[in-house]
Amino acid sequence: MTTAPKKAPAKKKAAAASSAFNKPLHPSKELAAVVGDEPLPRTEVVSRMWEYIKKHKLQNPENKREIVADEKLKAVFGKGKVTMFEMNKLLAKHLK
Repeated sequence: MTTAPKKAPAKKKAAAASSAFNKPLHPSKELAAVVGDEPLPRTEVVSRMWEYIKKHKLQNPENKREIVADEKLKAVFGKGKVTMFEMNKLLAKHLK
């Protein structure tokens, strides 16, 4: 006696197209000085921030989770040092 072949589980549709993370948002003028002034998805803003941070060597060498802000980042963060976890929260204030 043979059994019917099992069906593959239904694939979930990718929600990427409608995800809030992929919706282009307008950066504030302070944030635009770092990432550019065109509308960007939140994920791209974070990527560009990290590019800027690494290019300008703004990570604390003793604690890589800490970002030491230069003048442009101070305008975005409102203070001289933030953790990478705080950064995402602070970026939300600059995206509309």
